[in-house]
Amino acid sequence: MEQLSDSDHRDSANATTISSSFTAAENGQGGGGGGEAMARGLSAMLESVIKDFDSKALDTLNSQDQLSGSLDRLVQELDQLLENAPLPFIVQHASRISSVKQRVSSLNLVLKSVQRRIDNIDHMLSANTTQEKASSETT
Repeated sequence: MEQLSDSDHRDSANATTISSSFTAAENGQGGGGGGEAMARGLSAMLESVIKDFDSKALDTLNSQDQLSGSLDRLVQELDQLLENAPLPFIVQHASRISSVKQRVSSLNLVLKSVQRRIDNIDHMLSANTTQEKASSETT
């Protein structure tokens, strides 16, 4: 029997949620019209996708921070080694490691920017969902 990964299960569940929302909307069972049911289905799907991406982005950010810390330690050790024995071979590798460290730092900045943007999107979706619930309850 074929095994599905977690993301496949999630995608399948999201497709079922959207499918049932569309079916309810087509049958007039949305409680407030087909458009609202479709919006709720899409909102639920996007929310789970964003949360999944957010989790993976945080994991990547933590991994990048660990890598950056390791590179910092390695650069310090190489600097100390260069002070003791400044061989051309060591200097070449030290410059390569410094270059990698700069690239990792740049990538960390990009990841933090992406994380902020995802948080803003999530906040906007949450606010929009709250407003829709409040307006549907008052009518």
